[in-house]
Amino acid sequence: MSVEHTAATGAQVSEATRSVVSEFLAARVAGDTGRLIELFADEVDWQLAENPAVPWIRPRSTGAECAAQFTELMEYTVPEDARASVDAFLVDGADAVLMGHLSGTVRATGRSFEGPFALRLTVEDGRITRHHLYENSLSIAEACTPAG
Repeated sequence: MSVEHTAATGAQVSEATRSVVSEFLAARVAGDTGRLIELFADEVDWQLAENPAVPWIRPRSTGAECAAQFTELMEYTVPEDARASVDAFLVDGADAVLMGHLSGTVRATGRSFEGPFALRLTVEDGRITRHHLYENSLSIAEACTPAG
């Protein structure tokens, strides 16, 4: 295999990854759970630090469970207060990393959370097989805890 062919193949994989991740972000913003289910693989390597104080954070492994996290997040938070900005969108072959800032308000407590995040996604055969989210879990847990 030539260097040119390998570079072209790598660029094609990166472009396919970027396209799927862009579709994922659009579906997420639109709240399109059906499209999210289609974008997640049947089995997903899901990682999000366990946080017993936060009802929408729990282990997940299927595409439907992963897509449901976004619906659950909207049930427990105030949708009008939800904010997320992406400051960097890096792609290397099948892997993508998004970095940015998120904030929101927990419906039950009225308390806000905010902080930076990093999201690592892997796309294989047009579907997301890895979803590792790193966020300010302390701020989120505090927002879920009633003031007192």
